Amino acid sequence: MTVTAVVDPESLGIDAGRLDELRARVRREIDSGLLPSCQYALARNGQLAAFEALGDAGSGSRYVIFSATKAFVAGAAWLLIGDGSLDIDRRVAEYIPEFATNGKDVVTVEQVMLHTSGFPRAPLGPPAWADRAGRLEAFSRWRLNWEPGTAYEYHPTSAHWVLAELVERVSGRDYRDFLHERVTDALGLPRVLGIAPEDQDGIAELELSGEPAPSEELMDIFGVPELPVTEVTDDALLSFNEPEVRAVGVPGGGGVASAATVALFYQALLHDPDRLWDRDVLADATGRVRNKLPDPLLRVTANRALGVVVAGDDGNANRRGFGHTQSPRTFGHNGAGGQIAWADPDSGLSFCYVTNGRDLNPIREGRRGIGLSSRAAVCAT
Repeated sequence: MTVTAVVDPESLGIDAGRLDELRARVRREIDSGLLPSCQYALARNGQLAAFEALGDAGSGSRYVIFSATKAFVAGAAWLLIGDGSLDIDRRVAEYIPEFATNGKDVVTVEQVMLHTSGFPRAPLGPPAWADRAGRLEAFSRWRLNWEPGTAYEYHPTSAHWVLAELVERVSGRDYRDFLHERVTDALGLPRVLGIAPEDQDGIAELELSGEPAPSEELMDIFGVPELPVTEVTDDALLSFNEPEVRAVGVPGGGGVASAATVALFYQALLHDPDRLWDRDVLADATGRVRNKLPDPLLRVTANRALGVVVAGDDGNANRRGFGHTQSPRTFGHNGAGGQIAWADPDSGLSFCYVTNGRDLNPIREGRRGIGLSSRAAVCAT
């Protein structure tokens, strides 16, 4: 299944001149040769206003969207919260007894979804991550880095392995199949998680691009001469070029999608015309900031709702991965490698940008994202 139909932008209230400005900004790194390919999609009123592939990609190309996957998995959890089968106030160990070791018995479902659960660096990789028994055994070995609920530190993959298992325990279905059957397929969108090797045609392979940022620039922006080493290394990201890694369906960062699929998913979060989610749960999950703890790297409050980030009205939306022109209610979740995904309830716009060029300069990559989002957000008339 592909999603490519674009309607007349003006019929959706899109300003043609501003859309041209967005296109020009998207083209910049392709024309300069910095990035091998990209796609972008802009949607409103449940329809695509623009969807274009540039460089070595086509409209049928797909990309690994890394942490932008997290919003999809959260969407699966929201279904279970809405029907009352998953209670975010309960402890994870009540659903997953294997998790209740080394002091983790106090961790709640909410803390897992807010990245305040205290095990941001808990290890889980191949081959254990491809086998449920291996994942559960890893859970039993994990230890806390700090008391749950007292601090925020982004959990690149660990929290979402737990969230995926929660979905399985409550639904009785494989988390990848549940996500597809109950969310993406229900919305008329392609499968995004757990792509079998025989179904991986057209996925753009990640390439490293550019050069690292000078230490002086990193000090100016982040207050440190070099960024801390996390599990999100270049080698880890490049491993998603391997068919067997894509097939695993890493819930915190292994989704595969086109820009159009992601933009239309966010339109569903804005409008939910088929009432897929409980209305109150969806509004709360995408609009209520539950985590206002400081981000130790970005030096702003986390502004996390139940699975997504909210732009906020404190003037720091750009440091959270948004632009300068979106409303404070804008929510989304970007991904490593420059992937962008958000929806603005005030304008009704949703936007996604994906690329297979891993820019080695995080400052340039961040500025590109801010520039693209800022231009996309003003396209509504």
